[in-house]
Amino acid sequence: MHGVHDIWLFVVSGLLLNITPGPDMLYIIARSTPCGTSGTRGLRAGVAAALGIGAGCSVHIAAAAFGLSAVLATSATAFTVVKLLGAAYLLYMGCTMLLSRKGTLPSAAPATRDGAMPYGCGRNEASTGRTSWASLRGVFAQGFLTNALNPKVALFFLAFLPQFVEGGGNAGTPPSPVAFLVLGCIFTVNGTLVNLLVAWGAARLGSIFRAGSLAGRFARWGDRCLGALFLFLGIRLALAEQG
Repeated sequence: MHGVHDIWLFVVSGLLLNITPGPDMLYIIARSTPCGTSGTRGLRAGVAAALGIGAGCSVHIAAAAFGLSAVLATSATAFTVVKLLGAAYLLYMGCTMLLSRKGTLPSAAPATRDGAMPYGCGRNEASTGRTSWASLRGVFAQGFLTNALNPKVALFFLAFLPQFVEGGGNAGTPPSPVAFLVLGCIFTVNGTLVNLLVAWGAARLGSIFRAGSLAGRFARWGDRCLGALFLFLGIRLALAEQG
């Protein structure tokens, strides 16, 4: 492929990175699990989260292709601003999960075909059991911001992609933006497929816990653990160094 080398090594390396647990995967699991007390839950929400994260990843790909990520690598001010915005958002998500109200468990709350609410665990979007498009857009936006506001992701692509682009490691031969975009699209598509699979698996697994007192206990402690983890990730991002 023009401008790209070792494409299969890139694909394999990308898949290994995509299946490594991180904030994005945790957010998808949190949204996909039917039992929960914070916000829209279920398979549709998990899919929306996965697509939002893919869109956020595309921002970093474009930034790396056109040299914008280099600004984060060289400007301490730009890096700090984006870092603090991302950390604040992770802290907000963590607090939301920790402070969410306890869900109720109606005795006759049927599951929808796609795994969306209601399950009797957490907030029902509508009495018909349909998750509203407005709620799904909100989940998509949260997934997008979780990824797009993380400067470490931008620096990762700035370091990772040039290894597979002709001229990426040679100052005398500028790398092709098209090659960056091609590799970025491959990485994003593969990552989105992995995340969709995670959403499906989390929704199916969560459905096991959706009935009875076990569901309420699982929902509350699941949200608390994920909330605490997001707080930790937010603090870690806030303390992250540029290098």
